[in-house]
Amino acid sequence: MFRGINGINIDVKGRIGMPTRYRERLQLDSQNKVILTIDTEELCLLLYPLPEWEQIEKKLAALPSFNPAARRIQRLLVGHATDVEMDTQGRILLPPLLREYARLSKRAVLVGQGRKFELWDESYWNECRHRWLQEESNSDESNLPEEVKAISL
Repeated sequence: MFRGINGINIDVKGRIGMPTRYRERLQLDSQNKVILTIDTEELCLLLYPLPEWEQIEKKLAALPSFNPAARRIQRLLVGHATDVEMDTQGRILLPPLLREYARLSKRAVLVGQGRKFELWDESYWNECRHRWLQEESNSDESNLPEEVKAISL
């Protein structure tokens, strides 16, 4: 499971260094092979270990091809999916088109989300996090899904 939040730098060649605490898990789970794709809800990238992505890709491929919404999600997620490999120094090269989509520049935030990571531009992450915290403090608990209400923190 990938959890936690990490501030990271993007070098002039467009590479990020994976935090050391995740490298061994990526080596064991996917031989340093990861998939980058876009998030269709937010301006960030999703980073999956290859075996995790292969499961998602199978589910996406099984969607009905005559359903416009299904085709749209296939085009966006699979169409943007890019195979990348972590080098011996733990760096991952972010393709220019994906960096552009997520508006990534010099500072980024890598957010563990269990079986995947999200990669955000640091300032955009801070802006969204602030908005989400405001929404949470002003929200009515009745809007929460029953599954969330059942969780005791």
